[in-house]
Amino acid sequence: MNRRTLALVAVVALVVLSGCSAFGGGGEVDEEDLLGDADYQWESNATATYNLSVSSSSYTAVLKIRNQSTLDVHSRSAFRGDQSVSVEALRFRFENGTVVNATHPGLTASEGSDETEIGLPARNGTVAWTADRSGKSWSTPIFVEGSHQVEMPESARAGIPLLSRVTPGTDRRTVEDDQMILYWEEPSSSISIRYYLVRDLYLFGSIAVIALLLGIGGTVYYLRQIRAAKKKREEVGFDIDYDDDDVGGDGPPPGMR
Repeated sequence: MNRRTLALVAVVALVVLSGCSAFGGGGEVDEEDLLGDADYQWESNATATYNLSVSSSSYTAVLKIRNQSTLDVHSRSAFRGDQSVSVEALRFRFENGTVVNATHPGLTASEGSDETEIGLPARNGTVAWTADRSGKSWSTPIFVEGSHQVEMPESARAGIPLLSRVTPGTDRRTVEDDQMILYWEEPSSSISIRYYLVRDLYLFGSIAVIALLLGIGGTVYYLRQIRAAKKKREEVGFDIDYDDDDVGGDGPPPGMR
């Protein structure tokens, strides 16, 4: 193999490796994002608590960690499979109550193509982060064993089958100060939620009433048109009935007998 061939092979190998690196993504998450501000509910009784009421485009996650030094988190899509989560405002609370941010050397986040690995400064404690979401649907895989709680946005509901869906089924649902809270003792599969707002229910109800009134009005108009057409036919003699006795009562006319 001559030098030109070796050089060509080296270039091809370099391109392939570069492509793999590009598609694989990864690397440390931007420090500015990790140090962002956020309020977390450290005192939640659930092992994992998700709050969707932070804003219409983000949620917070607070997970209690037991005997592990890292936590791999990802989102799941039916079309794209597992994807990494872009975590922000990363925090860790030690068992003594001390809360540290990503300036702590033991608290890190590395984002890959299909998952984000969070390095933890202690094997026991509570980790929290903020991530993006969109629309009125949200889902998450199960990252820790134990109870899970999801706090819905204000005035959000999940009860009418055609407008909402929650899987797996909850063990408890409560509404406090116009906020619905969903609770699972230990979910058996990924949590998936589609919800609606109370104002949406009023909107759909108004549309249904209008559609019903229009339907009734159309039916009444149609029946009136039929009656008017029938009356007009009667007036011009189209609906005169003849009895058998009135036509040919004496038998066939002469010449046909």
